[in-house]
Amino acid sequence: MRVSQLPLSILALLVTCFLVSAADPAKSASGGAHAATKGPSDMSGAFDYECDDECLVPGAPVPAGKYAVVSPVGKPTVQPIQQAPRLETLNGKTLAVVGGSFMASITHPEIKRLILTNYPTAKVILLNEIGSAGPYPGPGVTNRTKDEFQRKLQEMGVHAVISGNGGCGLCTPKETGSSIAAEYVGIPAVTVAGPTFVNQVYSTAVNHGVPAPRAATYPGAFSAHTPEELIRNTREIVWPQIVEALTKPITVEEIALRQKPAGSGPQDRVFAGTIDGVNRFFAEQRWSDGLPIIPPTVERVEEFLKYTDEPWDSVVGVLPIAYRKTLVWHVAVNGVMAGCPPEFMPLLIAYTKALADGNYRRTLASTHAWTPYCWINGPVARQLGIDAQQGQINEPRNAALGRFINLAMLNLGGYYVKQDRMGSFGYLMPWTLAEDEAACLKIGWQPYHVQKGYDLNQSTLTAASALMWGNNLTPASADGKKIMEMMAWDAVEKGQFATGSGPRIPNRTLMITEYVARDLARVYPTKGKLEEALIATARRPAYERAYANYWANPGSAFPARYPIETHVQKIVRDEGGALTAPPPWMAPVPGQEKIYTVPVMKLGLTAVLVTGDADRNKVQTMPGGNSVTIEIKLPRHWDDLTSALGYRPLQEFFLEQAPRQAERR
Repeated sequence: MRVSQLPLSILALLVTCFLVSAADPAKSASGGAHAATKGPSDMSGAFDYECDDECLVPGAPVPAGKYAVVSPVGKPTVQPIQQAPRLETLNGKTLAVVGGSFMASITHPEIKRLILTNYPTAKVILLNEIGSAGPYPGPGVTNRTKDEFQRKLQEMGVHAVISGNGGCGLCTPKETGSSIAAEYVGIPAVTVAGPTFVNQVYSTAVNHGVPAPRAATYPGAFSAHTPEELIRNTREIVWPQIVEALTKPITVEEIALRQKPAGSGPQDRVFAGTIDGVNRFFAEQRWSDGLPIIPPTVERVEEFLKYTDEPWDSVVGVLPIAYRKTLVWHVAVNGVMAGCPPEFMPLLIAYTKALADGNYRRTLASTHAWTPYCWINGPVARQLGIDAQQGQINEPRNAALGRFINLAMLNLGGYYVKQDRMGSFGYLMPWTLAEDEAACLKIGWQPYHVQKGYDLNQSTLTAASALMWGNNLTPASADGKKIMEMMAWDAVEKGQFATGSGPRIPNRTLMITEYVARDLARVYPTKGKLEEALIATARRPAYERAYANYWANPGSAFPARYPIETHVQKIVRDEGGALTAPPPWMAPVPGQEKIYTVPVMKLGLTAVLVTGDADRNKVQTMPGGNSVTIEIKLPRHWDDLTSALGYRPLQEFFLEQAPRQAERR
């Protein structure tokens, strides 16, 4: 019997048994999935983290000093497909070699040559003849590019797909998407990727229902190798892996290696032991970021559920990238683990809804390390003590909400460092802040959420991402126009990637302390007027932009036959280049009263927040990704619940409602 014909129940049993025995022989021998290992290897037997099996029975008493805890992870929603058998030979077959990332212009022609040399009766179709699928869409999402690619695969009689090259956190899912699309229509596929991106190939495909994805590992960073090295490595190292991936049969063990056990019910106890044991067990399961967690017992989780009107088993969302069904219960579990107070539950639900927005979290896997964060608007921020002043992201309440974001990325979204979060140098810990809305009103600007159409005394959470932190601008002037010019220069300098080599116009968040905002407001009466002035001023010399993009391109290196002078012309043509006066921070040069410049900002992509230490002159410019704003829904008896905890009524934190009118730009 082929693996693809095995009943799912038997396959699941095989998978579970294989994983348990492979991951930890001691657990397999003891027969208890809840049984944590003993202490560190050099202190075996020094600690006993286990509790008797009876501790896992719902409602059963737990000995003092032990905790019976639940899982923070929802169940995957994508069912595995039955993969087609691999090919017996490549001779006489039609092979599509697709994808255009990371030096594919050199590796793919070599793959074609190797196919035709070793299998003379084969036929090769390249990217420009058939296209590619792009990132594979989640459940229920229509993607015409993917559909068109699958149609062409079938119309052209393709027998196998070779896709590549995966060399970054965003391009790897894109190139893997073509392989997934092929497997879904019964065509074997393999994805070529660098060593640290192969796990991302596997996890991306498994999350989309491919039980045993295949990858070929290229030895190193594509763009750091010369054309000669690329060809040699493709011929000697990658090519044998491609042949094996397309011809070696899939086994039960291979499927088990890539899959994860189905898991237990959301309210089931999954482990019982000491606090050390709980932390060790959660780290082993990859349910923790490695810092200590609060044990998520049923009792603690139920405390969080008091602060929402949503039933415990209602679905907050099916969260990419693992497409896990996330219940209100799972949100509460992660809130407990993060050390949040239970009354934060409405904020946690709001962030989880934001994380379900694919546009917001699209960049979070990147090697450039977008760090997720959020800010709070409205009276609930002031009531719950979410800080908007000096040192705000380090204040305990802000930091606890930031810790929840980190755990939500892992357990709700399915992002794992070295697998789906590919930051080359790692990530900052996520953070939380709030806007100082009283300061906004004092200077005549609308708070951010009012700009987005919410009432002043509604509460919202805006989820965003950033590529840097710190490095403040300190305007040493009360001249609003000069401050704006300095901010425009700061925006030019702080693109998505260093030197501004990557995407030219990113989203940005501008954080401005109160008195700097006051000086700006004297010249720019609304945030919109400030944004317009920044867009007009923040222009970059075209040659500087072309130089950065040419020599530090985030994808492939340019070939020698394409000189930088040609690239300058392309930048001027394609990126809104125009003859303008040099930016105000550049010294005038005789004969260069006009130079070619390109814009680095666009209307609607900049969030302006009045926040931070009001007694210091600071501006913080943070380039990042898209943002999404979610209303924070409070339960009906919010004031009763919070007054029992010592909070003042929410209405005491309302601000005087300004006349509702749209900002005039």
